[in-house]
Amino acid sequence: MKTDRHKHRFFRVLSNQKVAVKTWEMVLEGDTSDFTAPGQFVNIAVEGKYLRRPISVCDIQEDRLILLYDVVGEGTEGMSEMQPGSTADILTGLGNGFNLSAATEKPLLVGGGIGCAPLLQLARMLCAEGKRPIVVLGFNTAADVVLKKDFVALGLEVYISTADGTEGTRGFVTHAIAANNLDFDYFYACGPLPMLRALCETIEQPGEVSLESRMACGFGICMCCVLETKSGLKGICKAGPVFPKDELIWK
Repeated sequence: MKTDRHKHRFFRVLSNQKVAVKTWEMVLEGDTSDFTAPGQFVNIAVEGKYLRRPISVCDIQEDRLILLYDVVGEGTEGMSEMQPGSTADILTGLGNGFNLSAATEKPLLVGGGIGCAPLLQLARMLCAEGKRPIVVLGFNTAADVVLKKDFVALGLEVYISTADGTEGTRGFVTHAIAANNLDFDYFYACGPLPMLRALCETIEQPGEVSLESRMACGFGICMCCVLETKSGLKGICKAGPVFPKDELIWK
């Protein structure tokens, strides 16, 4: 879904807590009207850092904005230090999300690591349309698993893969899909590039993927996150982060 409705907003931090080994959940309160599709992201200002940090929207519940993020550097470490009651400076409604009008009766959602975050809102919206997606989530180890309970609470089938075999299928999400002989006609995916490439090259069904990338402005001005596609060069932040499977060029 295409949108240029990004806005500069201020949100109040309601909670900010650790939910896994390196993963945090931040719940904010504010105007969420700029978001038009699951899979969009925000660009959040971090004290002492010149560049904002792009974070996928995990879920939206009325005026509540839920972000799930991994602490992997100084920027996200600064995010983890934001206290309840403080104000978050955010660019909202960024990017183009997943296509809810795709012709699918049996959707499959595939998330790798923190890439599982935007799939929760997508799952809620698909369920609201009467569809029951199957969910496959991949992590390095059982201690990294997040959101499993949230998808189960929606009444969905959830399959886990871990690289070390400590939970679910040993290996990658592609192994879990094959091992469980999952039946689907379309897939939505978000995660690291090697995972997305493996999905696109091994799955015959159509689908779309949300790409993870380093970004600066977040809305297509700086051209920091340009991607070569079959229809030319495109900025991941503005044309994406979600792209149809068949539009991508894997090198």
